[in-house]
Amino acid sequence: MTSPRAASITASAKPKLVLASASPRRLALLAQAGITPDAVLSTDIDESPEKGELPRPHALRLAREKALAAAARWAMSNGNGGDAYILAADTVVAAGRRILPKAETPEQVAQCLALLSGRRHQVLTAVAVAAPGGKVTAKVALTRVSFRRLGAAEIASYVACGEGLGKAGGYAIQGRAEVFVKEISGSYSNVVGLPLAVTAGLLEGLGWRHG
Repeated sequence: MTSPRAASITASAKPKLVLASASPRRLALLAQAGITPDAVLSTDIDESPEKGELPRPHALRLAREKALAAAARWAMSNGNGGDAYILAADTVVAAGRRILPKAETPEQVAQCLALLSGRRHQVLTAVAVAAPGGKVTAKVALTRVSFRRLGAAEIASYVACGEGLGKAGGYAIQGRAEVFVKEISGSYSNVVGLPLAVTAGLLEGLGWRHG
């Protein structure tokens, strides 16, 4: 029989889970899946696409870079980078081979919506996990989203509400923009910013467990 003291030591030695993202949407999605990170670290990396970089490799590269950057920060602040699983993600909205920006101005939101109006686009989220010991595993989830045709007044109204600012592709499907969606094929949580099935699979595959 395991003594209370031994059980306490085992519990305290359990590797932590660190979310390498300041996104409240990703934190809420993890909570929806019953997962509460032990810490949240933001990362500050250049997210600009490299010349000729396609959407999938772009998302994968950024997710890996975010995981490694957060792992380095965690190691620096805690004195041991090997005691945590670092979870990072990057979401890309693409029209064909074109990567749409993370809209930072009302003009960019309007441009993105005008481009997506009446057509199908792809949302790709790369999830990367840096496990204790240094192994990094990443996987991409892809969801196809079709927008109905949007009128100029409707685009202007959405731009004015401010919801699309800071969002990849200039919209948030979990908000007012859901009325734009005619059809979706794939993971809904992926479009919000974190594909839960992929995330759980990666964590469990690398040995992380609930509780």
